[in-house]
Amino acid sequence: MRPDYLRPVRLVFAGIASVFIATIAHAESAHGIAMYGDPALPPDFVSLPYANANAPKGGKVVFGNTGGFNTLNPFVQKGTPPWQLRFWTHESLMGRSWDEPFTLYGLLAESVETAPDRSWVEFTLRDGARFSDGTPVTVDDVIWSYETLGTEGHLRYRGLWDKIDSIKQTGPRSVRITFNEPDRELALLAGLRPILQQAQWQGKDFANAPLQDIPIGSGPYVVEDYEAGRYVNLRRNPDYWGTDIPFRQGTMNLDEMRIEFYGDGTVLFEAFKAGELTAVREFNADKWANQYSFPAVQRGDVIKTEIPHGKPSGMTGFVMNTRKAPFDDWRVREALLLAFNFEFINDTITGSAQPRITSYFAGSDLAMQPGPATGRVAELLQPYADDLPPGALDGYDLPQGDGTARNRSNVRAATKLLNEAGWTIQDGALRNQNGDLFKINVLLQQGDTESETAIEMYTRALERLGIQVTTERVDSAQFAGRKTELDFDMTFFRRALSLSPGNEQRLYWGSENADTPGTRNLMGVASPAVDGLIDAMLASDSHEEFVAATRALDRVLTAGRYVIPIWNFDVGRIAHAKELKHPEILPIYGDGPEYMPQMWWYEK
Repeated sequence: MRPDYLRPVRLVFAGIASVFIATIAHAESAHGIAMYGDPALPPDFVSLPYANANAPKGGKVVFGNTGGFNTLNPFVQKGTPPWQLRFWTHESLMGRSWDEPFTLYGLLAESVETAPDRSWVEFTLRDGARFSDGTPVTVDDVIWSYETLGTEGHLRYRGLWDKIDSIKQTGPRSVRITFNEPDRELALLAGLRPILQQAQWQGKDFANAPLQDIPIGSGPYVVEDYEAGRYVNLRRNPDYWGTDIPFRQGTMNLDEMRIEFYGDGTVLFEAFKAGELTAVREFNADKWANQYSFPAVQRGDVIKTEIPHGKPSGMTGFVMNTRKAPFDDWRVREALLLAFNFEFINDTITGSAQPRITSYFAGSDLAMQPGPATGRVAELLQPYADDLPPGALDGYDLPQGDGTARNRSNVRAATKLLNEAGWTIQDGALRNQNGDLFKINVLLQQGDTESETAIEMYTRALERLGIQVTTERVDSAQFAGRKTELDFDMTFFRRALSLSPGNEQRLYWGSENADTPGTRNLMGVASPAVDGLIDAMLASDSHEEFVAATRALDRVLTAGRYVIPIWNFDVGRIAHAKELKHPEILPIYGDGPEYMPQMWWYEK
């Protein structure tokens, strides 16, 4: 069943006007909280609308990851954990509904209360909330988790801590967090921090804990067994405390989930074809159409399921490290975009079945509009006019190839831009006035065959420009480490974006941490316009202002030419054993880490 994507958006924003009129009144405890207006679900809701509250429990499934892992602590900067772990073993005070743009409902917390201006938020813990070892989740655990994650945790958790003025216990099960700056989203972000057990880490180094120190969580699953770099086995906790709360009805239905690790995607796919894995996500439309006709599919033992969604495209492609010359020159970045023959590469790799990403928020109402900026978007951009990249105000479109393998017209345009930037052919190679060679080191993860194919084709075009290209293929641990240390010229990049962008945008493209090892701002954006537009987006007091600020941000990021965009993942594709079932009603966000396997069940 295809979802009505506009339904939750209309519900969320219908109450915008009333929520600001109501700011003169004192807030009351509620079962949920929305960015604007009220939550769509009533206090007595039975389950999330896209969950099957009557789903059976049971079954064992096996998933596959490429690469390896050297930690089972997904909350610290050090190491490479299985990416799924933090979604299965730990919980936060509130949980997201993926059918509404940023609405939270009670999980560990039974209720939430905020100041009319959102300057503080107070959570009341559920009386029966327990960690997997049976000990209660306490206010002390909550306060310790916020401070520890904010000071020693992964960078994704540290930004919030800097915006907390105080965090205090206000009752036996209540905690109030007061913020030091006006930002409506902070109350929601506070509800999404994972809660860890304080007692486990007394006398231990949380940030540098060894592999065997697995964080104790309150989630439905616990790590039962593992072998470093090879597999992790998780089992549903039979004594899980939250079985009966509405947010969990019909979710986390599988008894056992195992993650097997493979050297690359090709080996993983062969394992799936051989029946060793229960489900895989496929991101290549051409492969989906032409390589999923193996015997298990023909017999009906493997089902191909497509999950549509209404979220923005996000950005996927090859990111340039603008901290380094010559990538700090927009003309060079535009030349490299021109040289990337997307139409030809896309036809080779996906059979032209997947459209190109045209901007960071493409495919949503938040995307920049074509042509010159107008109205409120233009007003928001105007203060930064002198510092904006070319095209941000007047309009910018990604270069289009001429459809031929050699893409001569774009290569000529790229040559002209490179010459303007001081790069000319000297002795058969592209050099600057100092005689330095134009060299690019492309960092790729072993087993990423699509990226390898794309870069191989791209390299031929760059060599025609006189650019020397070296491609490094490294294992997953090295790949993560090199990106953490910002040790690359160009590398594969994927940043998923939502219908409710907020403070995470500062992590993605804010200047504050642009040069910090481990930053998620891989391209090194350091733009007053980007920083200012993120601030404007967060300070928005209406949906219209929020949309204008996001569209303006989208313009600056796209015209910044930081990433060579590739194809859009416009629909989720999951191949799975016939025993795996999913609800007919789909969330607006479609598939994602918190949809499959959390909402699915096993049925013989």
